[in-house]
Amino acid sequence: MTLQVWKHRGSLKHTKAKIIEGKLTVGFIGGSITDARPRHNWPEPVIGWLAEQFPHTRIAVENAAIGATGSDLAAFRAKRDLIDRGCDLVFVEYAVNDEGTASEQRGRSREGLIRQLLADGERDVVLVYTYSSGMYEAMSSGEVPDTIGEFERIADHYGISSIWMGLHAFEEVKRGLIRFEEWLPDGLHPTSRGSLSYGASVIQFLRQQLDKAASVDSDSCADEASEHAAPAELPAPLDAKCWDDVYELPLESIHTTGPWTLRRWPYYEWIDRVLETAAIGARLSFEFEGRGLALGFDFGKASAEFRYRIDGGEWQTEQRERPDWVGADGWYRLSYYGDDWLPRKHRFEVEVIHGNRPDCSGTNFRLAKVGIIR
Repeated sequence: MTLQVWKHRGSLKHTKAKIIEGKLTVGFIGGSITDARPRHNWPEPVIGWLAEQFPHTRIAVENAAIGATGSDLAAFRAKRDLIDRGCDLVFVEYAVNDEGTASEQRGRSREGLIRQLLADGERDVVLVYTYSSGMYEAMSSGEVPDTIGEFERIADHYGISSIWMGLHAFEEVKRGLIRFEEWLPDGLHPTSRGSLSYGASVIQFLRQQLDKAASVDSDSCADEASEHAAPAELPAPLDAKCWDDVYELPLESIHTTGPWTLRRWPYYEWIDRVLETAAIGARLSFEFEGRGLALGFDFGKASAEFRYRIDGGEWQTEQRERPDWVGADGWYRLSYYGDDWLPRKHRFEVEVIHGNRPDCSGTNFRLAKVGIIR
């Protein structure tokens, strides 16, 4: 089997139209490999190329990637961090961060994210796949890793293009153009040289897709872009339970017992406010309409654990792992509680506990998001 770096499915019609108009907003969402904060990740050369290639177009950038997060959290962030910010072209990168998530769950969150981005017919979406050591055996044998193959099924269904950046760099290593340690010093996260390789594969894709926007006179290209810009109806979902209809429960609506505060959160740009306590035994509860629930936290080694119950059932104790790399806080972590419940009103209750574990040094409970799946 021949593996492919680039799969062109359709054209970047919205991107071309916005370049002609003179104002293009490019969005990125993914994990640490796409996160803007290191300032050397692959979006940087891509942004630089766009700005150089189209000097008469104002390029705006909305990089919404967050390290150590997956498409599950992204499904609840798409509206706030990409759609409402007017993104015309969005790159989605979750092949690596979703690897440890069950296939069915990641399929639903990925498809839900993509359907949200495509629903209003106002933007182009491109999938990009990076690399992790777990992909080595499959790629060396000429096979597609499961996490990428599942993404490709979604890409085929919705007619959106994909770029296998990890394969592009992998092939460079095989050809002696880059050393593996230059690409991935820690086996996962590229520094400047590896990011440049990833970015080069995206630039090559964009060069092919946007050549017409750069070379044809603006009047004829504008006519073409306008002709094809009408939104098309989305096909039926691959999974009827994908997360395309989600909403957030306002933190103000949550009932609390004990010492709680609702705080604006200046410590993490992706979190507006948190509902916070450090008191063992403090409780909260809320009701919601839907078939599934996920909670987002500012989480770390100093975070409390908690026990919870659904619809008055048995209490269950949360036991979240705390990897060595995580600090006392600062990890925007999502906890998922299911999406197969009956679509009706449910009640969720929480009681804060210490956890009494060696890797649990505090009792900080900082709830940042209550995400509901309908």
